[in-house]
Amino acid sequence: MFSRIRSDIQCVLERDPAARSTWEVITCYPGLHAVWLHRPAHWCWTHGLKWLGRFTSHVARWLTGIEIHPGAKVGERVFFDHAMGVVVGETAEIGDGCTIYQGVTLGGTSLYKGTKRHPTLGKNVVVSAGAKVLGGFVVGDGAKIGSNAVVIKPVPPGATAVGIPARIIQSKAGESADVMEDAKPKFQAYGITQEDDPLSQAMRGLINSAAGQEHQIALLWQAIETLSKQQKGDCVPADAARSECFEAEKLNQLVGK
Repeated sequence: MFSRIRSDIQCVLERDPAARSTWEVITCYPGLHAVWLHRPAHWCWTHGLKWLGRFTSHVARWLTGIEIHPGAKVGERVFFDHAMGVVVGETAEIGDGCTIYQGVTLGGTSLYKGTKRHPTLGKNVVVSAGAKVLGGFVVGDGAKIGSNAVVIKPVPPGATAVGIPARIIQSKAGESADVMEDAKPKFQAYGITQEDDPLSQAMRGLINSAAGQEHQIALLWQAIETLSKQQKGDCVPADAARSECFEAEKLNQLVGK
């Protein structure tokens, strides 16, 4: 028990640069208190003391602002950072080493009792502020959920989900989707990734393709014009696009180049 408590405190010191001492973490971190209060609540729930478990979680919610259903399973070294307004549903499972920020909901979309209604987070998952993960699916190990994303389908290991509804940025060679200079992955606060939104990538691809086609058409008309002059005739229409006017650079900036 004491080794687990030390592990809880150490994970806060490692992931929050604002944490200055063990005493500060023990006395001033509601996310840590929520985890510690959840354990007896979960024990009561799994040993037939349903009301006592629910009442304990209610007291924890009142003290910390974090609502964790006593039926939820929370692994080791889980860090609720700030975490005001977090809601964790009854059948949710949070794997070891996960980090969850304020305003997160691990919710369900089904009303059937006794079924798996809430998500399962793998190991070392980061769920950023305001994200909603809704449904009884799995978020793979090392995945990241972007701020305010609404995730309604499984997320592969190492991938990043962003947007509403969430779109998946796939991992690279089984590693995180983040672009890092160091070979060894580091913890990324709020699940920040340097990769672009997949929708922005698709839009830029279309813009670049359209610009390339316009360039080729202009070259063709210029070639036809040259041949026409050599034949001492003019078969080029007056409205032929001999020059390029497609503003690819401006459009790329609008979609977030």
